[in-house]
Amino acid sequence: MFREKFFFSTLLSVPVLLYSSFVQTLFGFSMPAFIGSNLIVPVFSVIVFVYGGIPFLRMGRDELEDRQPGMMALISLAIFVAFTYSMGSLFLSGSSSFFWELVTLVDVMLLGHWIEMRSVRKASGALKELKKLMPDTAERITQQEGTEEVKVSDLEEGDKVLVRPGDSVPVDGRVYEGDSSVDESMVTGESEPVDKSEGDEVIGGTVNNEGSLRIEVTATGDETALSGIMNLVEEAQESESRSQKLADRAAGWLFYIALGSGLVTGVAWTFAVGFGLTVIERVVTVLVIACPHALGLAVPLVVAINTSMAAQNGILVRDRIAMEEARKLDTVIFDKTGTLTKGEQSVVDMKTVGQEDELLGKMAAVESDSEHVVAQAIRNEAKDRDIDIPESSDFDSIPGKGVRAEVEGLEVHVGGPNMLEHLEVEKRFEDFVGRAREEGHTVVHLVEEGEVKGAVALADMIRDESREAVKKLQSRGVEVAMLTGDSDDVAASLAEDLKIDTYFSEVLPEDKDLKVRELQDQGKKVAMVGDGVNDAPALARANVGIAIGSGTDVAVDSADIILVKNNPLAVVKLLNLSDLNYSKMLQNLFWATGYNALAIPLAAGIAAPVGIMLSPAVGAGIMSLSTVIVAINAQLMRRKSIKA
Repeated sequence: MFREKFFFSTLLSVPVLLYSSFVQTLFGFSMPAFIGSNLIVPVFSVIVFVYGGIPFLRMGRDELEDRQPGMMALISLAIFVAFTYSMGSLFLSGSSSFFWELVTLVDVMLLGHWIEMRSVRKASGALKELKKLMPDTAERITQQEGTEEVKVSDLEEGDKVLVRPGDSVPVDGRVYEGDSSVDESMVTGESEPVDKSEGDEVIGGTVNNEGSLRIEVTATGDETALSGIMNLVEEAQESESRSQKLADRAAGWLFYIALGSGLVTGVAWTFAVGFGLTVIERVVTVLVIACPHALGLAVPLVVAINTSMAAQNGILVRDRIAMEEARKLDTVIFDKTGTLTKGEQSVVDMKTVGQEDELLGKMAAVESDSEHVVAQAIRNEAKDRDIDIPESSDFDSIPGKGVRAEVEGLEVHVGGPNMLEHLEVEKRFEDFVGRAREEGHTVVHLVEEGEVKGAVALADMIRDESREAVKKLQSRGVEVAMLTGDSDDVAASLAEDLKIDTYFSEVLPEDKDLKVRELQDQGKKVAMVGDGVNDAPALARANVGIAIGSGTDVAVDSADIILVKNNPLAVVKLLNLSDLNYSKMLQNLFWATGYNALAIPLAAGIAAPVGIMLSPAVGAGIMSLSTVIVAINAQLMRRKSIKA
């Protein structure tokens, strides 16, 4: 709207300027006269005022009705005063010498608002880019195992879809056949492709790389992760931060400052030279200079850009105030399971008679029909080592003790200490088992034909990124703490490994928020990082609640910030983004208000004795220049590389 009004109003302003006596005298030219040529200036000026100025008057009226005068009220006042004086001069003295100031003032205001809206919309373009990630069609697999092209909107939960190499994943789903790697950078911010195979979840909008994948649809439409991300980004960009509230109050103050300055200017100049065109010019110029155009843009533009940058780095902001508060944090508490650790059992050590791979293959064979977390860990380890798993038969589960099966004609048992007691076999590897238990590891044994052939230690593995995240947070002067329901021995071992000084062990989920409050009572600004489910009270209690999502679960109501990927290093990115957000807001507020402090006295005529006088058009130009500076300064944020 502002763009269209600007171009049309500028087009109409050209003849006003050309037929203005002031402009002709200034540049030493004259325009041809004809019947009605004397009406060009007032008629075209009234059209520009009505077409280009009325929107400002309406928005200014709304501000006054809400008793919250701000930018629009000031612009409306400046335009109305210029129009009233121009029409008064025309009817009282026949002079139309001030109309050129009126049209240029309206043109510059329209240009400034066009720049502002364009900048904010460009900053919010992350939403459009996210929408573009979703393909319009998908290849649905038919009952005859063929495919048919359908609209993505026609897909339903449970449908099966073929995703070819290079294609975008159309909806959220679960892989039921195929192996490939998927580029999730547009959602998680991580550049490395993620391997996907049977059972893995995929996110709509991500890009399949080299292999074909067959997926079962688990979410469509507004239920997809990408829709959740877009909603959160939009909510965050529309939410109001403390800095925005400060800018809004400053705009209100400027309205009254401008009125006071305009009144003082008018009275002073009337006493000095008498009431006339000069007085009106000074008053209008003061009102124009005081327009908080740049101030209105300063914070929203930074917010929009910062929020989109955060989303591109896998950080979803639900509460803008939390983003501002993050830079003040001096303590970050991590929930252990699923945050600092992977939240799943993995093989960490083995002791065997014979070859490790052979033993692991037999254990995986016995566990092939089990869904226990230990069974999954053993099978995953065998898969990672590319071990050939032999066939098994006669599988049986022994509750509370373990499992048994026949492998290569031999009876093989896999289980913990209860299994050994049940089978009444001679124990082996006592030193290995003792050390593993001291470190909080789970130990399972393989018993073949009544003889213990090996022991495997399993543990919830520390994420590769956790050590680096702890180190970088500590280098920022941020204390790192850990919460866990594990025993003190296990917690102490993990804390020592990660070099964390403060940890809380044997903490029940319902008591986690008490530990957060304990640190807050010491005067600390605390962030809680958890999975957003059983950590909800602690996330709500913390100064900043940070939920680590699973990539598809992004709507965590108890958290202020959501990390799309389970990566503790994203917390470091969050703090860096908060620092950048704060510094850009300060810079923009300085540029937005600093020019007023210098320009208002000049507009009032304080430098008139030395021949420096600002016209309303020049004042509008200065005001627009500050808006451009603020917009450029905010856009420079995009050049900053947000690293962990």
